[in-house]
Amino acid sequence: MPSEPCKALRAQGYQFVAPGSSAAIKPCLWCKKTLKGGDMCYKHQFYGIESHRCVQMTPTLRCNQKCLFCWRSFEHEVTEEQEAPPGLILERFRGLQKKALSGYKVSPYVTKERFLEALDPRHVAISLSGEPTLYSELPTLIDLFNAEGLTTFLVSNGTQPWVIEKCSPFQTYISLDAPDRTTYERVCRPSGDYWENIMASLSLLGKRRSAIRITLVKGLNDINPEQYARIVQDSGATYVEVKGYMFLGYSRKRLMRHHMPEHEYVAEFAGKISESCDYRVRDENKSSRVVCLEHVV
Repeated sequence: MPSEPCKALRAQGYQFVAPGSSAAIKPCLWCKKTLKGGDMCYKHQFYGIESHRCVQMTPTLRCNQKCLFCWRSFEHEVTEEQEAPPGLILERFRGLQKKALSGYKVSPYVTKERFLEALDPRHVAISLSGEPTLYSELPTLIDLFNAEGLTTFLVSNGTQPWVIEKCSPFQTYISLDAPDRTTYERVCRPSGDYWENIMASLSLLGKRRSAIRITLVKGLNDINPEQYARIVQDSGATYVEVKGYMFLGYSRKRLMRHHMPEHEYVAEFAGKISESCDYRVRDENKSSRVVCLEHVV
């Protein structure tokens, strides 16, 4: 991995699997909050995932989009890397999670029981950063995680449907951040012509447990809910998460605070999508500004 990105990301808490590779883990905010007895993230509320037993990771930090709302730094872009073999990632991810959480062992707010549970993860969210389908052995990696009895969540931008088709995670997430090609290209700034690829990835979701993730950025992609609904309807996805953009990280260099919608605005937009398709509101989490829609069969 290039030295400058490595230094910057290590300072942010990234734990890398091997020198030269950008495969990494980093405990999320909710993992740390739950360790200290706080609330779990909305994935626990929606899907029963225990935040302190979930590893947030990625096999690569490379990406083929530069979304305006992304919290990662484009200044520390990873362009070349030596891929870590799937077996090595499987071998080391628990140790890296333990290393990242080691300081919490002595915290007076962390019980011994919960800390030991955190060192025995049950879930893997392939969602840290980058686009995981750019990792050439992603299907094998997911199969290895599955064989260990881990619940796997794959979060992808959908630009490589032929990879998505070969992957068998517990739940597949595909991002849909625009109702049309023009808005997509303006908001997500892809490196190629990927709109039809994303539509192809979405068409795979009706055959598996899946979710569409819509990151709503006020004033940029909060338009034409009826067209979002048509795309959602055609996909047959199990769930749709309409989630408000959060004014965090490096996205603050590209967007303004007023681009971050309040939960009520997100809920209203999700309601408009629901009115135009066979998806109904299943649940919502106000602190994360997210509404979950579920397919009504």
